Amino acid sequence: MNDIKEKVRAYLLQSINQGKAFTDADDIFELGIVNSLFAMQLITFMETKFSIRVENDDLEISNFNTVNNITGFIQRKLNVITTA
Repeated sequence: MNDIKEKVRAYLLQSINQGKAFTDADDIFELGIVNSLFAMQLITFMETKFSIRVENDDLEISNFNTVNNITGFIQRKLNVITTA
């Protein structure tokens, strides 16, 4: 799981490049670090990097608003793939 978190954090830091500090538990939407347009880019990154599929039912802000939540979401998706 730490590997997933490191990749997510690295992508966010590289993509937003605003110099704003945030923790893994900070709501990146509330902080104004990202917006809904970036959320689509984040979903594309997740699908490509981790070979998962984000479905319409998954499009809840709580899945994508913190590094911890993004990591947990990816892990759950990967668990479904490996148990299917």
